Amino acid sequence: MTADPADWAEDLALIRRAALEAGDRALAEREAGLKIWSKSGGSPVTSADMAIDQMLRETLLGARPDYGWLSEETADSADRLDKKRIFVVDPIDGTVAYMKGKPWWCVPIAVVENGAPVAAVIHAPALNETFDAVAGQGARLNGRPITASDATTLDDAAMLADAQVMQGPHWSEPWPPMRFEKRNAIAYRMALVAAGAFDAAVALTPKWDWDVAAGALIAAEAGAKVSDHRGEPWRFNRPDPRQVSLVCAAPALHPLIIARSATIPLAP
Repeated sequence: MTADPADWAEDLALIRRAALEAGDRALAEREAGLKIWSKSGGSPVTSADMAIDQMLRETLLGARPDYGWLSEETADSADRLDKKRIFVVDPIDGTVAYMKGKPWWCVPIAVVENGAPVAAVIHAPALNETFDAVAGQGARLNGRPITASDATTLDDAAMLADAQVMQGPHWSEPWPPMRFEKRNAIAYRMALVAAGAFDAAVALTPKWDWDVAAGALIAAEAGAKVSDHRGEPWRFNRPDPRQVSLVCAAPALHPLIIARSATIPLAP
């Protein structure tokens, strides 16, 4: 199996259809009533998360049986490490928002080939927003091209980040005044940076591949820069499916953020 943009386009069509179906299923499951319990780490999971995970697995692997699989709601298997292409899926990113009837949740799906995402979709059903991208072909929101912000200074930048963390005492140089907002779903935060609605998204905690793989491609194809807080690029489908941290920013802001964040000691 060699890199083939035509294959990637076909994969995008497949995962886009699947994400739209998953979004409809999520809305219907919530309307019918959810069962909710806690995972071992304390985060909530719903009956809809599990039902959609099963639906996506059957749909996507049914269409591409030679691909690997990595999902938040499926027990991980080392089998994926031997696959050239894998699906990386979060059935519902932003489960708390979904449970509470807030709109900031989404269905992110990516196809990763040789450690890099090559096709991606982030579908936010409650907002009627569908972001997608294929490697080398730009990014779109509801079919229209999107580009990252052209901001050149951190002063008054629109940031998706924890204001308390960003304004804490551990920074060697204080940040200038910036506008902070929150969105539950990590993938959706990255999509908003891709669309230029926000200038950057920063998180100094590890992020699972299923939260960020789709956003990484969509943001990059929109012209944003994506890395960990040290400026190191991400690589996917590794034995430990996590990235150390997240900096997703307008191209001119990314180096300004990295210059401040690179010295912060975080666990690998």
